[in-house]
Amino acid sequence: MRVGNSLLAVSLQSQLAPVTANRFVGFNGEQATVQGQKVLGVAKYGVNPGFEYSATVLGTEYVEAAGVINQGDPLISDSQGRATQANPLGIAAGAVAVTSAAANGQGDITGSEPAEHLVGYALSAATAAGQWVEILLRK
Repeated sequence: MRVGNSLLAVSLQSQLAPVTANRFVGFNGEQATVQGQKVLGVAKYGVNPGFEYSATVLGTEYVEAAGVINQGDPLISDSQGRATQANPLGIAAGAVAVTSAAANGQGDITGSEPAEHLVGYALSAATAAGQWVEILLRK
């Protein structure tokens, strides 16, 4: 197993399901199961429900890739807790431009939580799913 440079780790405990090593975990201690969800960190090792484990929350860590990742890519968690490329912001193809004064005014975007929570940036590349990619965790 590859080991990153953990500057801060916390102890967690999964109650519902096994946690797989080197995958993202949520604030509830469970492995990430929703693509783009907010995560606390990366499990340093795997455990069965009811057992404590350590997760890196700040620093660098190796995470299993969900597919092709390029060095420098912004990353999110996929539905299995693996690292995957974040979707860029933009207007979807086929979208209709809004030209009304009311819609183009200030305050069109509200709130502080994005739909996909960025977890970090790739420090190394992966050419296929299942490979290890070192990431710089972002908070």
